[in-house]
Amino acid sequence: MTEPAADAPSVTDLDRLREVEADCTGCELYKAAGPTVGGEGPRSAWLMLVGEQPGDQEDKAGKPFVGPAGRVLDQALDEAGIARDEVFVTNAVKHFRFEERGKRRIHKQPTVRQVRACRPWLDAELRLVGPPVVGVLGAVAAKSLLGQDFRITDHRGELLEQDGRTVVPTVHPSSILRSDPKERQELLAAFVADLKVIAGARP
Repeated sequence: MTEPAADAPSVTDLDRLREVEADCTGCELYKAAGPTVGGEGPRSAWLMLVGEQPGDQEDKAGKPFVGPAGRVLDQALDEAGIARDEVFVTNAVKHFRFEERGKRRIHKQPTVRQVRACRPWLDAELRLVGPPVVGVLGAVAAKSLLGQDFRITDHRGELLEQDGRTVVPTVHPSSILRSDPKERQELLAAFVADLKVIAGARP
């Protein structure tokens, strides 16, 4: 197994970063998953949204946030007044971790080691895009960026400072999809409220 993301610190271009990412064997996830799913969006993005990992549809498409959770995210961004095309979207882990149940591939939370193996890729994206604001979607992304002891429930929707940028933690849109249908509108509204906090932090 090669050193995870060994070349990431030397990359100076997003297109080149995606090329180098494609060959990553830093953890075992590459063996069963599809292509590495790197971040996507403009280098001039003022906002980077960091999720957990690609889902089934993202794994097949090789693009982040194009499945059901991505559609929830698009709706929430629209309601919060944030255009998707001005946002760089990515994940803490770049391959899909899953278990097979019949013909279905069911999401499994990545391990701490897998998150750490991918951290240099995320660091490279942060360095190359340089967003002044980062939205952290869900516990895995929060722990990757803010430490293993960080709890979103304690700091959801707050404006935090890290390395000269504003970081705002919130839930992952997939958590809305997994909720009781009767509660989804309320949970979506709360998510939109967090994104409005993010919108208000735009320079």
